[in-house]
Amino acid sequence: MLLDWRMPNLTGIDLLRRMRGVGITIPVIFLTVLSDDFYEQAALEGGAVDFIDKARRLPILLKRLQLIAEGGRSVPEPQPGRTPSLRLGQLMLGFGTNRAWWAERAVDLTLTEFRIVTLLAEKAGQDVGYREIYDLVHGKDFIAGHGSEGYRANVRTFIKRIRKKFRDVDADFDHIENYASFGYRWVAED
Repeated sequence: MLLDWRMPNLTGIDLLRRMRGVGITIPVIFLTVLSDDFYEQAALEGGAVDFIDKARRLPILLKRLQLIAEGGRSVPEPQPGRTPSLRLGQLMLGFGTNRAWWAERAVDLTLTEFRIVTLLAEKAGQDVGYREIYDLVHGKDFIAGHGSEGYRANVRTFIKRIRKKFRDVDADFDHIENYASFGYRWVAED
């Protein structure tokens, strides 16, 4: 279900809260011009799976909606060798719920952000390229942005948002390092 924050007679967040209050669990995505962190945080805490700015170009919006819809259709089949959760130092990832915790405190990640953190954590200490992260988000060989390397700005934006969400929980969080001109790595704790 797509909701806007501003709707006639009832705000999108109020509708979402009412739905969750009566047990309706359909995945909800906010598509709105209100891009302040306050709105995004309220939507995610209210049970939305993602928060998308209306300013995005239509092909990008459609691709993100498709990826979210495909990810939300059913519970993914367990991958061979993958446990239901991953603990890496203070990081805990729950794969059944797509939720993350840092130092036992919930980190409000969107589904896409959760997938990026999972990729980095499962390859802790290894360098993960911009393209690999971008392909995880948008699908293999999807092209957006300006020029042949335009996707890097998109990945940097995701990483910036992820870091901020972890720093909201722990101001000293520094476990996502940049590998200049290549990508990022999750720095495992000693």
